[in-house]
Amino acid sequence: MDWERFAQRLAVLARELLEQDSVQATLDRVASAAVEIVDGCEAAGVLTLLKQEAVTLAACGDLAVESDRIQGRFREGPCFDAARRPDAERTYRIMDMTRPQPAWPKYAPAARRLGVGSVMGFLLYARGEDFGALNMYSRQPGAFTEASETAGWVLASHCAVALASASTEEQLSHAMETRHAIGEAMGILMERHRLSEDDAFDVLRRISQHHNIKLRDVAQRVRSAPRAPREK
Repeated sequence: MDWERFAQRLAVLARELLEQDSVQATLDRVASAAVEIVDGCEAAGVLTLLKQEAVTLAACGDLAVESDRIQGRFREGPCFDAARRPDAERTYRIMDMTRPQPAWPKYAPAARRLGVGSVMGFLLYARGEDFGALNMYSRQPGAFTEASETAGWVLASHCAVALASASTEEQLSHAMETRHAIGEAMGILMERHRLSEDDAFDVLRRISQHHNIKLRDVAQRVRSAPRAPREK
């Protein structure tokens, strides 16, 4: 492992991750970066478990997509084990998937049929029963060394920080858009019905509660509703 070259590429990647304009773009870059800079990695994906459903959020290579899919289908595999382990590192490295893996009686045979030779992964986050992990795959047994694991761990740590930052920024952007939409809808109601600011907000709130619709969606309907013609 050329650590000097790795450090240079990681520095460039750190800037690229922070420059992405959405959480999805950040995830996509994470998956592609794993293939680019971790020795032995032929495919990579970010697998998440949300409300008991496994979903591949981003992937680089069909091997990652299919392996993540069968882990989610059988609800077993190295990624699931990493999420359930109490230790702080939450990493795994399986040197040879062509050998019997009694811990995963359903996943392991399916992975071998896919052509998975070796695999390693790193937990990006865990919130209760929900988690997200960066998984890396190779068709060759023994493709991932201790140096590869160290490089993957460093990459995953950078990615976790960038993902948290992207999520926060997207949430803030969404909040600002929501605030703007509600403010504009309130202005429309105040003008059309000569309501006070408090009364206009109360109208939106009551519609939201009565119809079980998000406040932002109510505001959007008010904004898009055609204006009644003025009486002559």
